[in-house]
Amino acid sequence: MTWTRLIRFADDNGRETFGEPIIENEGQLTELLSKGELYATEYAGASPVAALTKGEKVHVKTLLDILRPSDVPIVRCIGLNYTKHIKEGGRTPPPYPSVFIKPSTSVAGYEEDVPVPKIAQDGTMDYEGELALVIGKAGKNIPKSEALSYVAGYLVSNDVSARAWQRDPKKAGGVPQWCFAKGFDKFAPLSPLLVSPALVGNASTLQLQTFVNGEERQNETTGDLLFGVEEIVSFCSQGTTLEAGSLILTGTPSGVAMGMKEPKYLQDGDVVEVRISQLGSIKNKMVFE
Repeated sequence: MTWTRLIRFADDNGRETFGEPIIENEGQLTELLSKGELYATEYAGASPVAALTKGEKVHVKTLLDILRPSDVPIVRCIGLNYTKHIKEGGRTPPPYPSVFIKPSTSVAGYEEDVPVPKIAQDGTMDYEGELALVIGKAGKNIPKSEALSYVAGYLVSNDVSARAWQRDPKKAGGVPQWCFAKGFDKFAPLSPLLVSPALVGNASTLQLQTFVNGEERQNETTGDLLFGVEEIVSFCSQGTTLEAGSLILTGTPSGVAMGMKEPKYLQDGDVVEVRISQLGSIKNKMVFE
């Protein structure tokens, strides 16, 4: 792998391909695109984690979603992984990463509306700005010392959550359940720019911010992670093959609506923006079906 940033795009002829955008920082991606001045060095291939062939400089006409549901075998998520978030939820730090699953159908685009099904329109919709990583090659029983070599890159995500189905005993039962409450279609929007560890290492010094209708709700460094990228990749691979293209969402920091004295849950039409330094952003409207 020789690229450090990767996008999926359509060129002036409408042809879809991958490429490394010719930019100096993540902010220039949308800035140059809006001016019609974005170019990329083409890397042609079947998927972002497949073997890619370097080509020529190409004009980027339209920026597309870097990952689609068909590219992602499974989405793993880590719960309770920022120390301040654990405290705001009144929980005890887990001894090992707490893993739950979202289906590949939860993957959505960086500007795509997030449809909220009727079953989740109970006034407890929540946001969780998160650092996501993409597995670049299959691996099993991966040691921590080799974990970063299995990471193709990082993305910005939002682990959209229906809290009543997660925590209310009348719906979730006696044990909090995450998979159903967080696994609805398009409940995991992703940013368009895949950023290699060659640029950001283990992503432990990035700043994550979440905004709802422009109001800042979360602002924390990834240094607050209880379990870092290497620990997460190694743990998730124990006895289990991590397939190329798999996503892992690494957890959310404090500031979610659930943790407020008077929770500011998401309403129909609310716009949630998540930004992570050096990676970019997503901006999605919640649309009640």
